[in-house]
Amino acid sequence: MALKTLALLAVAHLAQAHFGIEYPPMRADTLSASHDHGTHYSQWIQPCAGVPGNLTDAPRTEWPLDGGSIKLDLHHKWTYIFINLGLGSDVSNFNYTLTNPFWNSTGNGTLCVKKLALPTNLPISDGSDASLQVVTIGENGNALYNCANIRFRANATPLSDEECVTEGVTYAPITAQASSGSDSSSTEGDGQGAGDNGPTRSSAGPAIGVNMGVLSSVAALTLIFAFGMSL
Repeated sequence: MALKTLALLAVAHLAQAHFGIEYPPMRADTLSASHDHGTHYSQWIQPCAGVPGNLTDAPRTEWPLDGGSIKLDLHHKWTYIFINLGLGSDVSNFNYTLTNPFWNSTGNGTLCVKKLALPTNLPISDGSDASLQVVTIGENGNALYNCANIRFRANATPLSDEECVTEGVTYAPITAQASSGSDSSSTEGDGQGAGDNGPTRSSAGPAIGVNMGVLSSVAALTLIFAFGMSL
């Protein structure tokens, strides 16, 4: 009985320390203590928690050509969030950033962004396969990884306002700031337009400026955490 209790506590702690992608659905449930295929998945493993891109029963969600919704289940008091995109049906290289460069979230709960804007001139068309990679860094400084497969469709739509609800979490985009204190990039966007790289005003706080030296250090970490698998 004691061993069973300890095991349950360990699983509960694991779930608290990790995060999930509620939408689009993750390639596999990396929060579960047991997995199909007899494979151990760990969110510590880049780029996708050890879940391969060619997993035959992994869900693939239709996503609008100009950007779609993402919904995260966050368990840390605060989190740096990086969302990257890789093109292709079996992706291991996520070389497009969708958070430009990253977000800072506070609170445990659900974070939903109704429309995550895409980079301009992205080489996609109706039917193109891709994957989203979400990397989170919490107060312990360690990176966690999850991925979700998508398929771009001309007739796909974002989540509705009723489906895309943020609860218990606030967040703000981190923007570059010159040493003199002036912003060197745009601030908050409304998240509604295809060319808008900002989040929705309903759940996002004002953009946070950071010193370029600090940003450079975080950018270097981003390359290691998010793109290290392609080096």
